[in-house]
Amino acid sequence: MITDELIYKTLKDRFGYDTFKPGQLAVIRSVLAGQATLAVLPTGTGKSLCYQLPVYLLGHTTVIVSPLIALMQDQVAQLNYQGEKRAVAINSSLEPRQKQLILGQLSQYRFVFMAPETISQPTVIQALQQCQIDLLVIDEAHCISQWGIDFRPDYLVLATIKRQLKPRATLALTATANAQVRHDILTKLDMQSANSVITSVDRPNIYLGVSQQVDEASKNRFLKQLVMESQGPGIIYFSSRQKTVEIATLLQETTTLKVAYYHAALSTKERFTIQQQFMQGHLDVICATNAFGMGINKADIRYVIHYHLPQNIESYLQEVGRAGRDGKPAYALLLATAQDMYLQQALISFGIPEVGLIQRFYQDPNLFKGSQGNEFELLRRYQQIGMEEQAVSELLKNRQKEKQFALQTMLDFLNLHGCRRQFIVNYFDEDPRQIEHDDQCCGEPNSTAFLEKLNLKKITNDKAPKTAGLDHWNGILKQLF
Repeated sequence: MITDELIYKTLKDRFGYDTFKPGQLAVIRSVLAGQATLAVLPTGTGKSLCYQLPVYLLGHTTVIVSPLIALMQDQVAQLNYQGEKRAVAINSSLEPRQKQLILGQLSQYRFVFMAPETISQPTVIQALQQCQIDLLVIDEAHCISQWGIDFRPDYLVLATIKRQLKPRATLALTATANAQVRHDILTKLDMQSANSVITSVDRPNIYLGVSQQVDEASKNRFLKQLVMESQGPGIIYFSSRQKTVEIATLLQETTTLKVAYYHAALSTKERFTIQQQFMQGHLDVICATNAFGMGINKADIRYVIHYHLPQNIESYLQEVGRAGRDGKPAYALLLATAQDMYLQQALISFGIPEVGLIQRFYQDPNLFKGSQGNEFELLRRYQQIGMEEQAVSELLKNRQKEKQFALQTMLDFLNLHGCRRQFIVNYFDEDPRQIEHDDQCCGEPNSTAFLEKLNLKKITNDKAPKTAGLDHWNGILKQLF
């Protein structure tokens, strides 16, 4: 039996910590006991330690299913920085020969990261079956509920893969999951008897603000003033790639801030370069779609601004949680106009095939052999994993209802007359407590005066000269954009 004494010794020797953050020890104990475990721990509270530490006590291979290439690369890089060389990410960025070599010596690795689309490949499953797998980790497990039905259906076959691999234990990790999402995760992973470790989502060091603007021009003026006066670094989130580029360009041209944009249409190299510049402190602001940020472990982000209304409260809280990981004051501000709701309403149906299309596809898939788009990719994958037409139609119909309900919840949060932190705690926490509300908790600022109350107003002169090192990165950015 692995004792707490040995767990704490490993914590100190391997990771340099004396104590655990809330929830970590309970998750590690559960995993080491061979129990299926669902862990819901707030963003910034060290979820990765929950699978990293057990590896050094169990001794064999841990497989981590991760949703994004950038996230896998970041996690492998962090392990390498800690001195761990037996970590690898298997994804589409590998050349076929590289992938074949890695699969041939998979048992030599302690940490193996891959996407659900990769782990479902027969050659990968065969290679994994030759390894002794101590732990199967589903990182960012809320994706099973949010993405699995209408986007990336390979999340739905993870339970089957789990049965094929027979890991000693399974761990589903996420920062945001209300009761329904937790039920989804446990059901779709066939973990109904799992041990659940759930801690509060509350992050009291992050001020939650909503600022209603009369129109887009007003929103842009307020945004520009805000980022010029705020301590940084910061992230601004958008629902539109076009608007991401537009606002980044506006800030580049009208302020002295070092700004870049980030979205999924950029090349892998461009995205990696921009992410590293931000992580190393060479950028003040990232204008990004939700393609940026999952797993980004930058402790000193002082603000997260939402230019557009998020589709759901889970995504909002995930993105907000990237601020203030060092425990110091930070703010999250949602800018809103009356038109924003219509954009998200349109996005709800984007990429989901209608009933008529589902029927025609299942009647004769060859008619759509050359058709491109998410709808067709989705239907092809459903057919490949053996789902019948009626089951697909019912699944997607229910998903539409769920997304509509999620948007309404986000609108309720937006238009709330009361404490927004209390709203979030009531929505997510199993045992919600009464929040002690004050002017540093949440509010509806229409000026930058709230920055002084939070001690987040920029102290240095925004027109101060740049250092040579930053000029170097600025030149790279100009070449990229």
